[in-house]
Amino acid sequence: QVQLVESGGGLVQAGGSLRLSCAASGRTFSLSGAGWFRQAPGKERQFAAAITWSGGSTDYADSVKGRFTISRDKAKNTVFLEMNSLKPEDTAVYYCAVRERGDTTWNHWGQGTQVTVSS
Repeated sequence: QVQLVESGGGLVQAGGSLRLSCAASGRTFSLSGAGWFRQAPGKERQFAAAITWSGGSTDYADSVKGRFTISRDKAKNTVFLEMNSLKPEDTAVYYCAVRERGDTTWNHWGQGTQVTVSS
């Protein structure tokens, strides 16, 4: 099993920045990738960004490309999401997820952290 704990959410004004963290523990040696997803009120959960666990290749949703940066500290088993130029439409609960080697689905999810961007 893998446990994920997110932190770093909060309230910020439009144009501001936040940095989310996701600390993984447990069977982290089995992981192949990590991602951030977000869910706004009344909407479905959406993909935001992903990174491979070992190689550092990244992928972003068009809506966050150029503003968000995903990174990981492999030694600390922690994944970060640096969010800049935040917009009110970025308001959502942000979830960290990880994927195990050989799987195409996201196997483990964190509890989520609220990000609120005021206009």
